[in-house]
Amino acid sequence: MQTVIYNYTTKPESPVCSGSFNARDLRFSRAMIFGIEEINNSTELLPGIKLGYQIYDVCSSVLIASHAAFELLNRQDPVFYKDGNCSNSGAVVAVVGASGSTPSISLSRIIGSFNIAQVSHFATCACLSDKQQYPTFFRTIPSDQFQADALAKLVKHFGWTWIGAVRSDSDYGNYGMASFLAAAQREGICVEYSVSFFRTDPRSKIKTVADVIRRSTATVVLSFTATGDMTVLLEELAKDPPPHRQWIGSEGWITDPFLMRYSFCAGAIGVALQKSVIPGLRDFLLDLAPAGVAASSVLTEFWEDAFNCTLTENVIPEKKVCDGTEDIKTLKNPYTDTSQLRATNMVYKAVYAIAHAIHNAVCQETSVTPQCSKTTKLEAKQVLTELHKVNFSRNGYPVSFDANGDPVAFYELVNWQKSEGGVIGLVSVGYYDASLPRGQEFHVNWNIIWVDGSTQVPVSTCSQSCSGGTHKVLQKGKPICCYDCIPCPEGEISNTTDSPDCFPCPSELWPNAQRDACFPKPVEFLSYDEVLAIILAAFSVSGACLAIITAAIFFHHRTTPIVRANNSELSFLLLFSLTLCFLCSLTFIGAPSDWSCMLRHTAFGITFVLCISCVLGKTVVVLMAFKATLPGSNVMKWFGPPQQRMTVVLFTFIQVVICTVWLLLSPPYPMKNLSTYKEKIILECALGSAVGFWAVLGYIGLLAVFCFVLAVLARKLPDNFNEAKLITFSMLIFCAVWLTFIPAYVSSPGKFTVAVEIFAILASSFGLILCIFAPKCFIILFQPEKNSKKYLMNKN
Repeated sequence: MQTVIYNYTTKPESPVCSGSFNARDLRFSRAMIFGIEEINNSTELLPGIKLGYQIYDVCSSVLIASHAAFELLNRQDPVFYKDGNCSNSGAVVAVVGASGSTPSISLSRIIGSFNIAQVSHFATCACLSDKQQYPTFFRTIPSDQFQADALAKLVKHFGWTWIGAVRSDSDYGNYGMASFLAAAQREGICVEYSVSFFRTDPRSKIKTVADVIRRSTATVVLSFTATGDMTVLLEELAKDPPPHRQWIGSEGWITDPFLMRYSFCAGAIGVALQKSVIPGLRDFLLDLAPAGVAASSVLTEFWEDAFNCTLTENVIPEKKVCDGTEDIKTLKNPYTDTSQLRATNMVYKAVYAIAHAIHNAVCQETSVTPQCSKTTKLEAKQVLTELHKVNFSRNGYPVSFDANGDPVAFYELVNWQKSEGGVIGLVSVGYYDASLPRGQEFHVNWNIIWVDGSTQVPVSTCSQSCSGGTHKVLQKGKPICCYDCIPCPEGEISNTTDSPDCFPCPSELWPNAQRDACFPKPVEFLSYDEVLAIILAAFSVSGACLAIITAAIFFHHRTTPIVRANNSELSFLLLFSLTLCFLCSLTFIGAPSDWSCMLRHTAFGITFVLCISCVLGKTVVVLMAFKATLPGSNVMKWFGPPQQRMTVVLFTFIQVVICTVWLLLSPPYPMKNLSTYKEKIILECALGSAVGFWAVLGYIGLLAVFCFVLAVLARKLPDNFNEAKLITFSMLIFCAVWLTFIPAYVSSPGKFTVAVEIFAILASSFGLILCIFAPKCFIILFQPEKNSKKYLMNKN
């Protein structure tokens, strides 16, 4: 690399362009000339005033663009019109261009200081919307900020969350990609890699970028590049084509027909400037004769490059001399291709925008035709001011600028589709209109052909979507699009795809097996149609029947000694209470209700106290009977039948009072138990007042213990048939049952709590009836010889 040293004694040489001829930029300049000539021939726009122009080739170079800007400002080259008839020669009021963002930035920084308006047709960098830095910059092409938003919405629309990104290492690529990455982040899109390059980079760097694309897991690649850069990249990829990659293109390259020769890019999709029609432009472009071409160095270079001949004899010996038979109408290159006028229309609109601004500055509208002053000295600042106000349509395409100097963004969505002959062509498949309400800007037709020739949208995700019943858990050290699908924990669901969290079901609902929906929890209670309930009910009814049968036997043999000797009145009352005890267990079966909850506990408490009171009475009778046999004892008169009845009534009344207070203050009530089981509801009776419940049980236990103690004291009395022994056994069973009931009741879950209580009632009731009445019934029915007074009086 050679370093140039300036000694400031001689004038440096002007910078020159290098590289191949750009036919598309020639079409841009010719479209500008076409627009100026239309305006100069118009009777409505600037009538009587001719616009002049000077064209510079900045060669996509900042240095050359700056040189051209200084030449304009120093007026070294006069502004001219082709017939040389200018009344205000040299007055530069506006600039059209440049074709790139980087040259436009340098150009704007120079001419902006002099309030000279700049209207670019192809500089899209979002940075140029900053009016503090570029106050005189306008453009007819949308800012890359709109393009980045459109591309992000495009990627989101097709469900691609894992993509690769390449960009030109220039203001266009770097600013454009920065805008896209910000928009992609808002849309929840992850970028696996983002690499940059420039067409002049060493081949090793281009190869590195190509290898990144080949090795990536993302099947979608977004390219924010200029045409020249994309050409270099695709040439490198063509040496070893990568696996199928779905290309998404920016407007900088997606419409370039030269790039469509790379077949592995078929199916590419991207945003493009709106395809336009400019009447008369094609004829103007083709109106080139060899004589006119020879007068222009630029056209000469184009002609010689297009037809591979020379217009000057013997300048290039190896080239043939153009013989005049060359026909530009048969030429196929970017200059003559007017089928896809996109950026060219931006040049055309820029010319008309400046013309309208000048018109508004020097012309006055009248009822007939506008009157324009030819003597008014036009200042550049006037044009700048009027440019902010222009609002017109040309060939059906609107032209206006917002506060940032940007037009309303409108993009076509285009798709590279391969024809039956294998030729790739450009097909419009939708549009993006930033002027529409939010959420309606994007419209896509579904006649898209994708990278592999399929009509199915390709998939590009880091992780598969999480179905309902699972939630996303991010993978450590990776972007948010890379995650694992973890099943929802117990009791929680997710009913949307890719849910970030699971949420619990309401208290009375529970997830299904897939954990993607909540359903009502099954309600559990001891129902009559359950086997356990049927068994307990059968025992309950059987016990009641047994008590009734025993009572019938006793009633039939009521005159026999064994019945009379055992206090028949208390025996019948005890059998009645036992019948109620057996039947009260039925109130514990079935769905709890207000009345059943109150009945089951009070009926149980009162009937058992009645039962224990009778047993206690019988025990006292046995003790008193023994005392009565002692000489001089008169005790039985104090505990005769009236006293026995009063004792039973008194003990039972106390329990009735306890139950009444309980029911009045805080009665039992039905409730849904949601805490014992997470997956089901236990329908049970709440105690209301735990003190009332344990008072009822405690009173029963107190009577049972007292009865047990008395029975133990009387168990060895010298009687041939001492009922105290039977009562002792019955109370022993009763106490054992209810002592084991308490921990079992507290620890049993759900409906088994009720089953334990029923079992305790039945077990204690059967213990009483079997221990007290079974031996007597056996003697009555099967050993009638022992049912005699002689046998009972036998002291043996």
